[in-house]
Amino acid sequence: MSAITTVIFDMFNTLVKDGEDFWVASFQRVIDRQQLDVTATALRKEWSSGDNAFRARRIAADALFQSYREAWEASFRRTFAALGLNGDSAQAVDLLIGDMGQRPLHADTLAALDSLQDKYRLAVLSNVDECVLGVCLSRINHTFEAALSSEAARCYKPRTELFRDMLGRLNLRPEQAVYVGDKQYEDVQGARDAGLHSFWINRDGTASDPNLPEPDYRAQSLLELAGWLAGQSQSSGTV
Repeated sequence: MSAITTVIFDMFNTLVKDGEDFWVASFQRVIDRQQLDVTATALRKEWSSGDNAFRARRIAADALFQSYREAWEASFRRTFAALGLNGDSAQAVDLLIGDMGQRPLHADTLAALDSLQDKYRLAVLSNVDECVLGVCLSRINHTFEAALSSEAARCYKPRTELFRDMLGRLNLRPEQAVYVGDKQYEDVQGARDAGLHSFWINRDGTASDPNLPEPDYRAQSLLELAGWLAGQSQSSGTV
């Protein structure tokens, strides 16, 4: 059995917080900035129908790549038209993207990274635009050997091409890496399909979907990662 030498992290809801409260606050800022006559909840709901359609079609093998900025701006144009609002789509997307880059770190992020820094190669692989990933990485202020966004790779998780792109950049075999992410579909299935180990950071104890693969390990804190990796090293006969 090959030893795990490399830990590859997802970004949002793994290292950095995300969630509906953040999104509603961002939509309220769009409303305030553009003086729109609509509630944040209504604007978010209408916009999300376009965003959900984008997320559903982007994983198709023949899908033309769209960045988040491109897809979200199209969704805002449709949303403003549907609600009869005279909104600025480009400005709205700028605000959403800016807010994403300022999401707070999870409380366990830095301690978990500290526990791994001198023992494993660390990398980040995220479904996100390049500009957002760069800002988040600068705020984490830790050394990652590689960082790959969906925009740079021109495809999205759980597509195996994205994971294989990262493995190629790191010159790794799949079994030498573990992918750490918060979603069973994008992260656990994507990693497993590409041959990587999978560590599901399941902070809120979400029940697993029986139609999706189980991770190698699930945890509610990133602080469990170092211990699990140590156990894997013992199993593989390495120290």
